[in-house]
Amino acid sequence: MSREEVRARVLEIGIIPAVRVSSEHVARFAAEAVARGGIPIVEIEMTVPGATDVIGYLVRHTPDMIVGAGSVYDTETARRCIGAGARFLTTDGFDLSIVDFANREEIAVWPAALTPTEIITAWKAGPDFVKVFPCAPVGGESYIRTIKKALMHVPLIAAGGVNQKTAHNFVLAGASALGIGGDLIPEDALRLKQSERIRELAQRFRRFVTEARGQIAALNKASRA
Repeated sequence: MSREEVRARVLEIGIIPAVRVSSEHVARFAAEAVARGGIPIVEIEMTVPGATDVIGYLVRHTPDMIVGAGSVYDTETARRCIGAGARFLTTDGFDLSIVDFANREEIAVWPAALTPTEIITAWKAGPDFVKVFPCAPVGGESYIRTIKKALMHVPLIAAGGVNQKTAHNFVLAGASALGIGGDLIPEDALRLKQSERIRELAQRFRRFVTEARGQIAALNKASRA
């Protein structure tokens, strides 16, 4: 899958599940559960033990899923993730070397940034999106709305504080996609092996995105009438 295809798929689905768990087995379980819920995208955090092995396993066994690497801190880790089959890279802050590396390798990438200056600097490096992280402590959806008014051309992924109460409003505020971790993949659901619960949450979050986008489309249509 090309970089452009990954970007298009992220925009279509609008949700990037972030898997940050304590073992390879649990990571595989979580990724497969969200896929069954209609989200064929997963971000395996480098804090997961054996993260690159998890990426490789998912790439081999779930070919319809877009598997990426999160919390990437250096280019050597990025190289290993790509070698395992990762189709995108994300960071928890802006690291120019990782964005440059992804651009050279033609791999989708979205660095994290927070302030307007950081977001502008990150976008000028040439990523596919900029992940605004963490959103919740700086105003949540209100912050995204304010940033989008000034930086309409920058596609933003809202992460850090996206939950069932806020997901709809983050999309209305202008987020192109949502990065969601524990509110989509709860720790107790993993502990109790509640695959069905995770599947239902995945479907619910997809509805939030679809409904919000429908509302935006209706408002845009009304404004042109």
